[in-house]
Amino acid sequence: MKNQIWVLLTAAFLLGGMKASAQIGEHRNDFSIGANGGYVMSSVGFTPDIPQKQHGGITGGFSYRYVCEKYFKTICSIYGEVNYSQVGWKEKILDINNAPVIISQTGEAMAYERTINYIQLPIMAHLAWGRETRGLNFFVNARPQFGLYLSESTKTNFDVKNMPATDNDRVNNIMAQDTMAVEKYVAYRIALVLGSEYSVPKVGHFLLEARYYYGLGNIYGSSKKDFFGKSNFGQIVIKLGYLFDITRTKGVKRK
Repeated sequence: MKNQIWVLLTAAFLLGGMKASAQIGEHRNDFSIGANGGYVMSSVGFTPDIPQKQHGGITGGFSYRYVCEKYFKTICSIYGEVNYSQVGWKEKILDINNAPVIISQTGEAMAYERTINYIQLPIMAHLAWGRETRGLNFFVNARPQFGLYLSESTKTNFDVKNMPATDNDRVNNIMAQDTMAVEKYVAYRIALVLGSEYSVPKVGHFLLEARYYYGLGNIYGSSKKDFFGKSNFGQIVIKLGYLFDITRTKGVKRK
């Protein structure tokens, strides 16, 4: 409940602040739509800790942006997306010497990977500095985001309910997560975005950005009776985007 209140207050602050400042800046009424896609590297912050590699996945979807003003040299807008995203975790199953644990029967290193699919709905304050019409600008986004659980899948080379014999012993014996389905179907996160945009008149806007997401909620229960005290996502995303202008404010000078 606290996370939900925090997200709503943050969104109200961002949108309210932009509305108030629009009254004293150079007015804009520009609306653009487009698409985005990229690569996601994710992991889950478990407590107790589980050694992991970065899980790789894809993300992509629909983008929209409303530019409401230029305040001094800052181009202020609201930017949102509706995305499909693959996140998850990939375990590092090691022995006491940091060597892979080998399955005796197959000679393979034990491997476990979970992929969780979400529809993500970010909305953010988009602040940019540079060219509006032709050329390059740089931007920063700050935002809350929530995601809706779709499905999950597991990729492994052993039976998680009937552990195989191994040549060496795993140093971390926490395996509860391997048999637990996701329990929390709505994910809350905050994000920081850094990027650049190149604009071409009558063609559109091309965006390249890096994002970091920090999960405010857990994928499993976190009460005293639950196994994990924490199970939140951390994500690094590299994205490309394209926006095409639907409406542009007339009668204003742009660079």
